[in-house]
Amino acid sequence: MNLHPRCTLLCAAALIAAAIAVPQACAQNAAPPAPAPPTATPVPADQLSNRCVKPKLPEQFKVDWIGWGGNPGNWRFARFQGLSAAAVPGLKLRWAFGIPNVKIVRSQVASAGGLVFVGGNDGTVYSLDAATGCTVWATTASKPVRSGLVIAIGERRRLAVFFGDAAGNVYALDFGTGTPVWATRADDHPNATITGTPAFYEGRLYVPVSSGEEGARRRPEYECCTFRGSVVALDAATGKKIWQSYMATETPAVVGKTKDGHNILAPSGMAIWSAPTIDADKKRIYVGTGDNYSDPPTKTSDAVVALDLRTGKILWSRQFDKDDVYKIDCGDPPRAACEPPTNPEFDLGASPILVDAGRKRALILGQKSGLVYAVDPGAEGKLLWHARAGAGGLLGGVQWGPATDATNVYVAVSDLAFQGRTPDPTKGGGIVAYRLSDGRQLWRTPPPGCGDRRPCSPAQSQAVTAIPGAVFSGSIDGHLRAYDTRDGKIIWDFDTARNFDTVNKVPAHGGSLDVGGPIVAGGMVFVTSGYPGFGAMPGNVLLAFSAK
Repeated sequence: MNLHPRCTLLCAAALIAAAIAVPQACAQNAAPPAPAPPTATPVPADQLSNRCVKPKLPEQFKVDWIGWGGNPGNWRFARFQGLSAAAVPGLKLRWAFGIPNVKIVRSQVASAGGLVFVGGNDGTVYSLDAATGCTVWATTASKPVRSGLVIAIGERRRLAVFFGDAAGNVYALDFGTGTPVWATRADDHPNATITGTPAFYEGRLYVPVSSGEEGARRRPEYECCTFRGSVVALDAATGKKIWQSYMATETPAVVGKTKDGHNILAPSGMAIWSAPTIDADKKRIYVGTGDNYSDPPTKTSDAVVALDLRTGKILWSRQFDKDDVYKIDCGDPPRAACEPPTNPEFDLGASPILVDAGRKRALILGQKSGLVYAVDPGAEGKLLWHARAGAGGLLGGVQWGPATDATNVYVAVSDLAFQGRTPDPTKGGGIVAYRLSDGRQLWRTPPPGCGDRRPCSPAQSQAVTAIPGAVFSGSIDGHLRAYDTRDGKIIWDFDTARNFDTVNKVPAHGGSLDVGGPIVAGGMVFVTSGYPGFGAMPGNVLLAFSAK
């Protein structure tokens, strides 16, 4: 999914974790040294800026927003968090926290027990007092924090903060102190990364694995491809791997050659970019997958896939674009004697949303094609309805995910376009509301536009968040807006692309809003600002809003 930054990492010919032998591949894809074990180091208390004075942790933790979607069904809906739609127009900036040493923020924050947690691109996780922004603790991991943060029960029935990094590692930190509890590598492929936020359920952490292998195609000699997307189940108390389920059961093997003589390996691809969705009633997990990296295509690319919660066995998959092979082996720009990609890249990069649509359970799916689907999880993904939210494209359609209030679904549209190498300020964006029961469009609000800001795009790629009566959507133009769920009217607008005075005295600037969306917890709204991918605006700030 090209909206997700795919780092060009060193690649190898073997998936070490599965002891995969890849015939004839080692000559070109020379295996790098084994990655160092993941580590995390607490920041000494005397090095913390704006350290909280005798922070008091509550005896009983009130759960606020503890994962990607706010609940196991990934609704992204804050029903009982002390913020009413009537209060939204009165939201004011309460405090800003400058994230040191970074120029990009992407990890969605989490909140519980009066604390808010944010991860930085330098690998540091911060625990902050939600009311004031003072720092409780900070711990630095060995690689950039990439996934959103998760708060759940870990070792000895104590709360822990979980997250994945850019190198495919997963960490558990003590909730109260930040002390590392465990760290483990979810997938040993050298290009593995954890983009989607892990999901917690009944003592297990379900980790989606994506990759940066598409970036490796820029090396002309690279033989594509050996990565297979997977879900990994970890024991939340110890980090021990319980099972790993690949989206393609076959081991990658040489299936042909490119026009310039390099091996083509398959099956490959099917990265999982978003948080898994938990179906507690049916004991299932649902994930959306990305494109294949090489021919021949598989039935689990650009699909919604159902897995058994206990064993990881694939139960069924429902595909919407059967021939989506990105022909990554050609490179970008294409190598000599290699034909350019001919197929669109229409990943399902947003988490499936599990709801009751009318009298029937449904999964709501958003795709980069610009289409929104409702499918029946009890009938192997049978189509219930579909609607077109956007034009779609490589950076188009639905990117990081809609939200639902159990009556309607609110879908933000990316459709990010370019003028040369810079974002096109005239194309993309908007938000649409559909009725869950039948997919009827209720309203559509176009983007207000970029005005004179450059570079700028009105694309609304960031994940959407809803409360009763209002829905929040961030834009590449730097604005966080709230919409009335009855008619789509904009009821609040805050421009984050500016300098901020911060509680920790770190120079901070907001920028584009993308990836992890705002969260609503304890009557407050929290959002990070500054995502410079694809010509957008960098930044390094966490913003906290309150109507009080």
